[in-house]
Amino acid sequence: MATNQVLIFDTTLRDGEQSPGASMGVKEKLEVAALLEQLNVDVIEAGFPASSPGDFKAVETIASSIKGPTIAGLSRCKKDDILRTADALKDAKSSRIHLFLATSDIHRKYKLCMSKDEVLQSMYDAITLAKQYFDDIEFSAEDASRTSLEFLKEVSETAIDAGATTLNIPDTVGFAVPEHYAAMIRYLKEQVSRIDEIVLSVHCHNDLGLAVANSLAAVGQGARQVECTINGIGERAGNCALEEVVMALHTRKDHFGLETNIDTTKLYSASQLVSAVTGLDVQRNKAIVGQNAFAHEAGIHQHGVLMNPETYEIMKPEDVGLAQNQLVLGKHSGKHAFRRWLSQHGFLTTDDTVRFLFDHFKTFVDQNHKFAEADLEIYLREKNFLRHSLSSTLSTPLSL
Repeated sequence: MATNQVLIFDTTLRDGEQSPGASMGVKEKLEVAALLEQLNVDVIEAGFPASSPGDFKAVETIASSIKGPTIAGLSRCKKDDILRTADALKDAKSSRIHLFLATSDIHRKYKLCMSKDEVLQSMYDAITLAKQYFDDIEFSAEDASRTSLEFLKEVSETAIDAGATTLNIPDTVGFAVPEHYAAMIRYLKEQVSRIDEIVLSVHCHNDLGLAVANSLAAVGQGARQVECTINGIGERAGNCALEEVVMALHTRKDHFGLETNIDTTKLYSASQLVSAVTGLDVQRNKAIVGQNAFAHEAGIHQHGVLMNPETYEIMKPEDVGLAQNQLVLGKHSGKHAFRRWLSQHGFLTTDDTVRFLFDHFKTFVDQNHKFAEADLEIYLREKNFLRHSLSSTLSTPLSL
């Protein structure tokens, strides 16, 4: 793997599905997995085979059907889980077991009731057993961001010695901030023996709204796998959003100097599919794939975009799979976008006409905060400034 390559580990079908109300059946999971394959993600975490017969079936079906990405299955550090995961992934062209065990004091005391030595032994034994079935083994130190650095170093070295090929440092509860998380990754890169022999991964939750920022901070310190989900869905406030971290690396290549294998033109369609099958709407102002991501209503912005889209757009809509941006008519719109709209809809566009109709337009939008363009067009046609009659324009959308 090239040193400037960041692997994208998609966990929409596992951690994303754990988002309340987002459960998917086998058919839906396979449909999403097929689009993730087109998106060219490096790893698809298809589910948690030991958690239920349905999840086992989903992982098994995806493993036998999807041949591009590596297919991963989540597993506790327990023999039965490991065997179940191996069975589910037996037909995969490329498979990975993703083992996890909590390492923070609060998790060890209240959830596991295990000492540090017991945690180290349990993970070592699990990785050793997994090696009988898998060449590709990922180990996650659950709640790593609340684990002492000294113990996290021991955990990391034990995982590597046992045979892990990927070491994941999760911010399981979204506790980290970028400077803190970057320092953790830097410490491990500097202090853990043989760490350059494995891929260092990060998995960030969004409880403080910092999942993408933390992931990028970690990448800046040498992490080379990011675990994420489409639309950022997942437990509680969700996960690092795949589309956001990918487009940050893509757009700011000048800063990061890094690349992914993702076909960014499939991002919007992936977002729409995941929203449809989970029933979780994408917020209107969501970065990259939200309805407003490439839409402009303010007159100053519209004028700039008409002159040169780069004045207010740092990405091209085509790069994420959208046909074009949108100049939306509203109370904040200016004459430049309004003139363009008039021209598209068959009105005269002389300066006097634009000035006259613009005044009527402002009155209309003040009285109708939410309006259909067809209604606006009918209203303005009554002013008799048509250049020609175009009945088809009643259904023409405003999109430039």
